[in-house]
Amino acid sequence: MSKLTGTAGKSEINTSDFKLALWTSGDWNAFFGFGTNILVNMLVLTGLLRFVLKMPDGLVFGRILPALGLMMCLSTFYYAYLAYRLAQKTGRNDVCALPSGVSVPHMFIVTFVIMLPITLKTGDPLKGWSAGLVWVFFQSFILMIGGFIAPFIRRITPRAALLGTLAGVSITFISMRPALEMYMTPQIGLVCFAIILVSWFGGVKYWRGVPAGLVAIAAGMIIAWGSNLFGLGLGGLSLKGVGAAFANFGFSVPIPAVNHVFSGFEFLGIILVTAIPFGIYDLVEAMDNVESAEAAGDEYPTTRVLTADGVVSLIGCLMGNPFINAVYIGHPGWKAMGGRIGYSAATGVMVVVLSWFGIISVLLALVPVVAISPILLYIGMLIGAQAFQTTPVKHAPAIVLALTPHLAAWAKLQIDTMLGSTMNAAATVGGLAADKADAVKAAAIAALPQQGVFYHGLEVMGGGSILGGLILGAIGVFIIERDFEKASAFALVGAVLTYFGFMHGEAVGIGGGFGVTPAVALAYAVMAAGLFAAGKLGASEPYPAHPEMSAAPAE
Repeated sequence: MSKLTGTAGKSEINTSDFKLALWTSGDWNAFFGFGTNILVNMLVLTGLLRFVLKMPDGLVFGRILPALGLMMCLSTFYYAYLAYRLAQKTGRNDVCALPSGVSVPHMFIVTFVIMLPITLKTGDPLKGWSAGLVWVFFQSFILMIGGFIAPFIRRITPRAALLGTLAGVSITFISMRPALEMYMTPQIGLVCFAIILVSWFGGVKYWRGVPAGLVAIAAGMIIAWGSNLFGLGLGGLSLKGVGAAFANFGFSVPIPAVNHVFSGFEFLGIILVTAIPFGIYDLVEAMDNVESAEAAGDEYPTTRVLTADGVVSLIGCLMGNPFINAVYIGHPGWKAMGGRIGYSAATGVMVVVLSWFGIISVLLALVPVVAISPILLYIGMLIGAQAFQTTPVKHAPAIVLALTPHLAAWAKLQIDTMLGSTMNAAATVGGLAADKADAVKAAAIAALPQQGVFYHGLEVMGGGSILGGLILGAIGVFIIERDFEKASAFALVGAVLTYFGFMHGEAVGIGGGFGVTPAVALAYAVMAAGLFAAGKLGASEPYPAHPEMSAAPAE
């Protein structure tokens, strides 16, 4: 490490005779590995748009993917340029560009927390798309200006709270759906899952270093297409589907979507509840990844990185892309593989070719979605596990507390979707008059507590689950640390956020002057007063924790 850092010293390097290599043999290794990673993410993203959000192919392949390709190309080219400047400045040929692409956690969050609920509520995928654009619009500006406030937010908020609420999203809205899909077609899902687990968790290397994700997808394709020979049709693939996919094969360039961005402002109250906390998370994540690159010997300016992520995300948003850009973790790994400057720019070219020529459509017709599901579950597992692995063991109860609002939000979504489907089915078969649907649904919800399902509790606890999990997690951490005054401060913030509906509410407002959920806001205020009093009365003196809870994590 010291060797790498030492070579970066400007005063020690004579750059007058320096010849910069824009492409090295190691760039091929990094391009194949990173390019496969990006390809898998694009396949997953396209599957979410088509099969979860039910967006029309014309929108997916004609508008969203071309805008996505533009954003990612600008990002990878810019980070290749930053690496080029750093190499020139330091006179080194071992500088590795920062990896970047669509933020994977946020890909699922904007899909399942923003676009899917609004699509289900309105019955219009275009409304969900517009809401996703607004979400990225605000995220972009948070990134651009957040470099000045990120250190403060990071300093006052416990890591267990930040990662705990993210873990809640990963367990519910990221992990559950792919896990269920795997067990619906276990012949493909479980086999591909085993391939991924053996490599990514077990450390097994496949032939000639082929990435595990690519091996899993190839195995899924073999099983799916092979099953067609026996009439099983596993994975739902067919030659007819491949032929239809070529209908989307063509040339599409990004088209401005400014009007769709501003039409999505009608959902602003719902969007801000998640855009603000996840914008903050983006800031922390970007700073961590820049610090990781610096530790590997490549020092990049944090402000430029954050600004670049915000600017390219905003450009993509205004052209119709509802997914945000981010610097990826893993710079030291790509550098160790031999990646330098060229692999980043080459990845940008690859993305443009895939997205502007409609090739993704053909790939999806060849690859069963269930073969990709284990990759999604793996990502959810990693995000969830990170909260426990990178925080003190004694903070584990606070992380679990931060999970609970997300469990409530997920359960409510399942109930709402089931009730909506039931009402539609009853109306279709003629067993329910259209003017009675709302009354029947209300009666069904009212009867749920008698069956042990507390729907209203799910509704209140799950409202604004991102902020709710963060506040509850922070309160839990500071109580565990017996720092009751800080716990009181977060409880007071919780009271304010709840009053205005950012937490424990379905929409932002003041509820006629008494708050959106006044009883919950009052309860947080009473909690804040009690914790503050406990701190002032000397209850914050150290108290020996249970030995099992205070033990250091095992290495």
